[in-house]
Amino acid sequence: MTHAPHLSRRGLLAAGTAAAALPVLAPSTASVATTRAAGKVRRTPYTFRNAEIVGGGFVTGIVFNQREPGLVYARTDIGGAYRLDTASRRWIPLTDWIGWDEYGHTGIISIATDEVDPDRVYLAAGTYTMPEWDPSMAAILRSTDRGRTWKTTPLPFRLGGNMPGRGIGERLVIDPNRNRILYLGVRGGHGLWRSTDHGKTFAKVTSFPNAGNFVIDPSDPDGYNGDNLGVLQVVFDKRTGRAGKATRTIYVTVADKDNILYRSTDAGATWERVPGQPTGFIPHHAVFDHVGGCLYLATSNTAGPYDGSKGDVWKLDTATVTWTRISPVPSTSDDNQYGYSGLTIDRQNPNILMVSTQVKWYPDCILFRSTDGGASWTRAWDLGPNSERTLRYDIDISAAPWLTWNASPSLPEMAPKLGWMMESVQIDPFDSDHFMYGTGATIYGADNLTDWDSGGTVHLSVRAQGLEETAVMCVISPPVGAAHLFSGVGDVGGFRHKDFRKAPKMYDSPTFGGTPALDYAELAPHTIVRVGHPTSGWTQHFAVSTDSGDTWTPSRSEPAGVTGPGVEDQAVAISADGRRIVWSPAGAPVSWSDDHGATWTASKGLPAGAAVRSDRVNPAKFYAYDSGVFYLSTDGGQSFEATAATGLPTAGNVRFKPVPGHEGDIWLAGGTDKPTTPTPYGLWRSTDSGTSFTRFEAVDEGDVVGFGKAAPGATYPAVYTSSKIHGVRGIFRSDDAGRTWTRINDDRHQYAWTGNTMTGDPRVHGRVYFGTNGRGVIYGDPSEV
Repeated sequence: MTHAPHLSRRGLLAAGTAAAALPVLAPSTASVATTRAAGKVRRTPYTFRNAEIVGGGFVTGIVFNQREPGLVYARTDIGGAYRLDTASRRWIPLTDWIGWDEYGHTGIISIATDEVDPDRVYLAAGTYTMPEWDPSMAAILRSTDRGRTWKTTPLPFRLGGNMPGRGIGERLVIDPNRNRILYLGVRGGHGLWRSTDHGKTFAKVTSFPNAGNFVIDPSDPDGYNGDNLGVLQVVFDKRTGRAGKATRTIYVTVADKDNILYRSTDAGATWERVPGQPTGFIPHHAVFDHVGGCLYLATSNTAGPYDGSKGDVWKLDTATVTWTRISPVPSTSDDNQYGYSGLTIDRQNPNILMVSTQVKWYPDCILFRSTDGGASWTRAWDLGPNSERTLRYDIDISAAPWLTWNASPSLPEMAPKLGWMMESVQIDPFDSDHFMYGTGATIYGADNLTDWDSGGTVHLSVRAQGLEETAVMCVISPPVGAAHLFSGVGDVGGFRHKDFRKAPKMYDSPTFGGTPALDYAELAPHTIVRVGHPTSGWTQHFAVSTDSGDTWTPSRSEPAGVTGPGVEDQAVAISADGRRIVWSPAGAPVSWSDDHGATWTASKGLPAGAAVRSDRVNPAKFYAYDSGVFYLSTDGGQSFEATAATGLPTAGNVRFKPVPGHEGDIWLAGGTDKPTTPTPYGLWRSTDSGTSFTRFEAVDEGDVVGFGKAAPGATYPAVYTSSKIHGVRGIFRSDDAGRTWTRINDDRHQYAWTGNTMTGDPRVHGRVYFGTNGRGVIYGDPSEV
């Protein structure tokens, strides 16, 4: 599994404030006048939690504090940062306060934890370097209370928390002797930066001689692979300073295959290229042995994290400036078909090193361990003559049973894998038996690491509890069945949640790498359909269940030309009675089936790629939307006609949803405020099957809408939306069909971008489910008073 970049969709919006009711009159069925505000302000406190998946994305860095035992942080590429709670052994999310406008600050390229003052922690935040993917500039987020509260230092450039090379580093570091000083290595040719005031301000280190030159694809100057990887990591020799005085000797690695390492011996005033250094590879991780005075480097021929076919591990004796190649398998060997990345030293015994292959997809990545400073190595697994593997470890995945991807591979492959994209491997500086490492999907760790050296078995287990890093594409909540929640997520398929506190297995038969869309039949809700990207040997993009997700049947055929499952959250719809399915796949026409996918027929009157939904009462009605035009079918999706509705958004993130129990009642949210694509942006409702829509005047910017169980005494479902209402951005609920709105989240629980998918629970009034772009599935319930 690769963790591909997730493209957030959003507008340039204002952050929310405290929970407050924001009144709006319900719309009429007319197609002209907008609604006006009225009503009384009130507050509704909510409690938000994750429906646990446990991990699900690339953990790019794990950072132990070097002074305080048990203080450790983790960073992710799109899901923010975490601190480990040692009592519960669960990760505490630290960046849920990041709002809609600054969604890019959830991509964390580096973490720095202060060994002088362990209460201080810093994040280098910014997801993409391309403005069209992430309009906001990067920032340093700084905290003096271990991440409970934060202040922001804006930066004049972009970082790359979800860009190539994101596992390298750490790029942000604190001087271990004078903690007012921080260094930041920056990509894009911006060089090395420094702060002398605890990160409040930064300035470029103009004396640093090399801003890097390694570009993955020079022919893509404005794209994902087109920027200079830059200055990579800063490492201090803390023996050359004392408390309150700046450390004198500093090493900096650079993405320049001919000049990978520089040194300053005067606290950063001047710099020199370290003589005798190896060339030809990119340094991914550097570790300094403060006892023996050696610097270790793990290198690869690519930026990673998905690739890397050659590399070496080097040891620099800084006293004699002598270099020794200590690679477990040197790059000169034909057996070396991988780079090296994750690198760590045992601070209790600095002769003990560990390093990981950057990526070795087949049959598995490798962890190497040395107890003699790199002179010799042993492997976590060895391969026998008949493809059998001898293991120095076992793995307990009971906390995340989906980590097998439903696979039963033939040897020498195994499920679960030891890992992939293993850019961060860390031995606890206070406990030689405790270590953790990140993968493209989780954190693994063990508490008996030294058993490796005596021929014992290291007991690995999932250590990502509390860390949720999936990009959620769709959620549904059927009114019957053991599971209240079904989700479709990127990279790791999707899940049926019977218990929100436990990670379930992913859907199978077929297994999807990502599930963009789900739907259930409103009047026959045991019947559920899903579409996704096939993996684990499957070829089908479609599956149906008639027993509430206990079992699934893949389609026997597909529309000709299908290349993918279709648009997120709106690619497939099933009629209210469960007999007719309409699917809008990629690469093929919108098509219908009346035999659960055994055969398909192209629908008439719809453009390819249109978003589709079913009426929740009338089995013959389906709806579609594309580029500002709303479509209606009254013959079960066989044919569609454009309605007379006007004034709908023609671009942007548009989501529409019919209302359970109310035929012809449809809500539509979306639009964009980008000046280059002017279009309406708001929330609309139709009560005549999409013939006309009325806009809610108080909803400045609407992004997604969902419905749940009606309030006691009410007949209309509760309405939920992620929107900007009366100038306030947040998650809102209305119990009176939109006459009044209550913001139910607060500024500490904003979850960045929440505009993709949302639904209420049809069995529990007040419960809402929504997807995030990196923090998994969130559900909220009214707090007990």
